[in-house]
Parts: sequence; structure tokens; C-alpha cells
Amino acid sequence: MRHARTGKKLGRDSAHRKALYSNLAGALIEHGRIRTTVTKAKAVKPLAEQMITLGRRGDLHARRQATSFLRSRDVVHKLFAEVAPLFKDRPGGYTRIVKIGPRPGDSAEMAYLELVDEEYVAKEREARTPEPAAAEEEAATEPEEVSDTTEDSDTRSDESADEGDDSPGDADEPE
Repeated sequence: MRHARTGKKLGRDSAHRKALYSNLAGALIEHGRIRTTVTKAKAVKPLAEQMITLGRRGDLHARRQATSFLRSRDVVHKLFAEVAPLFKDRPGGYTRIVKIGPRPGDSAEMAYLELVDEEYVAKEREARTPEPAAAEEEAATEPEEVSDTTEDSDTRSDESADEGDDSPGDADEPE
């Protein structure tokens, strides 16, 4: 059984599938955007992002690994010289899938798999540090408020008990 096995078979044997992924990833690197089915785009997206990560590393071993997968020295050169420097500051998320509707012939769901082209802006996370300190201060003040509330409720119950004693409807008191 095929329980929890990763990846899609796409109706191909392993060699055909590997060649498909290689060709799609190479076309994406070469052209910047490819039009394919949603399933193929989802299958090749992590592999294409892995190739861009190899390009960001830029060393000889990474270049040889990319050549092994992409099988085209021209595509690998473009990856390392042009594409990878665009993403030097971006920590992943180099591609996106944009759905474009069904294909007219067989109604297969189509999508663009494209490289993200806008500049990555690192967001500072320091804005979150004051919140835990404020939460600790609130936690320190909450028990005081709770104790005040319990004292008030005790006082209220005493007052209501006093009011109940004065009522003329009690059978214990003689009239």
C-alpha cells in the first residue's frame, strides 16, 4: 500500500518523472515563468527552490549538484550568475503558483509557476518583545484585582445575609 508516501507519481515511471521535473525546473530558471498544470507545478516547486538555494550557495559542489539535476550547463550558468543573486537576501519562498483556470481541451486546472520578482524586505521582529513584558505586568496586577473581587463578594454576601435576617418572613423569630 502507498500510505503516507511523499510526492506525486503523475502517471509516469520514475525516470520519466525525474526528466519531467528536471525539464520544468530548467524552463522555470531559464524563462522565469512557465505555464503547466497545478499538480505538476506543486510537484516541481520544491525542487526548483532547492536549485535556487544551491545557486545561492555558489560553491563548486553546489554547481555540480545543480548540473546533475538540471543536465544543462547553460541553465546552471544562468542560475548561478543571474537568478540566484536576485534572491541573496530572501530566506526561501523563491517561487509562486498562480492558478489561471481550466485548460480548454481537457479542463485540467492550469497555473503559472513563476519566480518571485519583488524585492524582499526583512521585517524586524523586535516589535513583539514588549508584549510579553506587558503581559507579565498584567499578570502581576490581575491577582490583586481578583483578591479585591473576592473581598467584595464576601462583603456583598455578608450584606445580603444581614438583609435576610431583618426580613419579617422568618419563622425562627417570634413576633
